[in-house]
Amino acid sequence: MKNYIFIFLFTVTGFFLQAQQFQTVVNTTGDSLVAAQQINGYQRILNNLSGIPQGVTIGGYGEVLYNQPTNLNGELDVQRLVMLFGYKFDNRVQFVTEIEFEHVKEVYIEQAFINYSVANGLNIRAGLMLVPMGIITEFHEPTTFNGVERPSMDKVIVPTTWREIGIGVSGRFDDLSLRYQAYLFNGFLSHDGKEGKLKGSSGLRGGRQKGAESVVDQFNLSAKLDYYGIPNLRLGLSGYFGRTQAVDGQNAIPGSDVGVAMLGLDARFKWQNLSARGQFVHASLSDTDAYNTLTDRDLGSALGGFYVETAYNLLPLANRQRLDAFVRYENYDTHKNVGTSIVKNPAFDREEWTLGLSYHMSIGTVFKVDYQSKKTGLAESQVGQFNVGVGVWF
Repeated sequence: MKNYIFIFLFTVTGFFLQAQQFQTVVNTTGDSLVAAQQINGYQRILNNLSGIPQGVTIGGYGEVLYNQPTNLNGELDVQRLVMLFGYKFDNRVQFVTEIEFEHVKEVYIEQAFINYSVANGLNIRAGLMLVPMGIITEFHEPTTFNGVERPSMDKVIVPTTWREIGIGVSGRFDDLSLRYQAYLFNGFLSHDGKEGKLKGSSGLRGGRQKGAESVVDQFNLSAKLDYYGIPNLRLGLSGYFGRTQAVDGQNAIPGSDVGVAMLGLDARFKWQNLSARGQFVHASLSDTDAYNTLTDRDLGSALGGFYVETAYNLLPLANRQRLDAFVRYENYDTHKNVGTSIVKNPAFDREEWTLGLSYHMSIGTVFKVDYQSKKTGLAESQVGQFNVGVGVWF
């Protein structure tokens, strides 16, 4: 443990000294960097397409990480390399797609949708899209969040990167300071005919279908409102309602699917050198007793949690670079409530502290280092992890 703390402090000192060398830049670049953190990949692609009469634009992001738990071997990983492509057919119709390579060897299509601008404030979208829940699902590019790893709560509860095939509407009403999204998606896959895909440790995560020959027997509603009428603050309200899916034949067996009602609240604040964000998500699941009896799984009847984070830029606002020192606290439980067929597992009640630095060398590049302390409801469960990462987004 002492070795990791020494390495962390040494790296922190090195970051600060290196960052102090970059102090003469125009005043507007700091603001531009902040603005760049408030949009995501597909929004940037659509913005770029708006500036051309017709044609193609490209973008991308990637992360290379080093994770060193205190009780296990370390891991070096090209965690993801993503290419984004957009094509503008005319002033009303655009296409956006995102192709992701994970861990060098896995390839996924993360987004592939048509955006049809019907009128001011109204777009129709159809295809493979991100489910708008919380912050990180939509804003997951490495320069848009602090920490080498994405918040753990988002990985398990939401779960990122959550995308499904659907159709819906999106837009914004600037007079009301509101951005809205509403979609119909296929649901999580709860049973593939061989086994249950949902379980206590990871909640709904194993049921993401990701647009790969997705099973659908009914559609689920996903919606989000973002309010930006208060200076320096953005507030989000998300909802997801419906049922999971099971393959043909299996879906006729009672207990093969469960109901899902998920609500999320999120906030992002930025004022001068200070920034903060927070998120709360709660999901209530119905018919979990029947599902657990059929599948011999341990899915909880409610899962949820929250995190709060604050950061401070240690460099003057006029600088081209930013050096954000941050701390994040997470508390989440995939066995927040359980039915009568199982008992609560304290190992699924998790708590994490993350302390670190994000050094934005320019708009679109970041070097990160942090230390995490993790524990569960079990006695003597606390472990630590040291992380270093480099990320790009363009």
